[in-house]
Amino acid sequence: MELLLLHYPFAFLFIAFLVLYQVNTGFRFFCKMTFYKLWVFTLSALVIIISIPRGRNVENMKFLRMSFLPLKYIFGIKIVVKGKENLRTKKPFVLVLNHQTSLDIMVMMNTLPNRCAPIAKKEILYMGTFGIACWLSGVIFIDRKKREESITTLTEVAHSLHKENYSVLIFPEGTRNHGGSMLPFKRGAFQLAVKAQVPIVPVVISSYHNFYNQKEKRFTPGKSIIQILPEVETLGLGPDDVPKLTEQVRDSMLTTYQEISGMTNGTSH
Repeated sequence: MELLLLHYPFAFLFIAFLVLYQVNTGFRFFCKMTFYKLWVFTLSALVIIISIPRGRNVENMKFLRMSFLPLKYIFGIKIVVKGKENLRTKKPFVLVLNHQTSLDIMVMMNTLPNRCAPIAKKEILYMGTFGIACWLSGVIFIDRKKREESITTLTEVAHSLHKENYSVLIFPEGTRNHGGSMLPFKRGAFQLAVKAQVPIVPVVISSYHNFYNQKEKRFTPGKSIIQILPEVETLGLGPDDVPKLTEQVRDSMLTTYQEISGMTNGTSH
């Protein structure tokens, strides 16, 4: 055994790695998440190189999107997109998605339409190559700690949607939700849609419970369903209509989430 270690240390370490990967779920989870992050930061560097000649432009989002697409095959995640016809529109809109984990980025890239700029927290801008790639791809950053500044940014976005002919994507929950349901929606996305008089397109991502659980350190092959709901028109609505609009969209998304996640009364089968 000592001779083997002396002459073939790397082979021994590789075998030990494979054995540990097969028998220990926690170690396997760690390896997959580490690979996920390394992939994102490494491919983001390539996106930066390709995007620099054009500068900051929402058209660069297609390069960032392409960098994520192979991951579903690597991890064995089957992604089924339903309701694609609800995105066949050339006019600007506000896309709203439920937010579960960092895997949302990988999943949402399979349905992100052209000329659609996600709105994200400012902290992402400082996440190395990924942050720079996002900036070059036209991602709009807001500082959630500075409410007035965030409102100003969203107002500017509302005024430019028609002028520059692009759409935006927002996670209305505002933060990740691991609870198997949906957090209350913040009203920013809906205020933006009403101010710009553009429709809201709700998109629901099913629960990852069948293949991913951070607490249990479980990350296996599985299936994710993306349901794109019909657009909700905001033409003629004003600020007073925002609370009702927010709840209306959340209720429809929550119902859809429970249906496509195989839940009854909020409980997974």
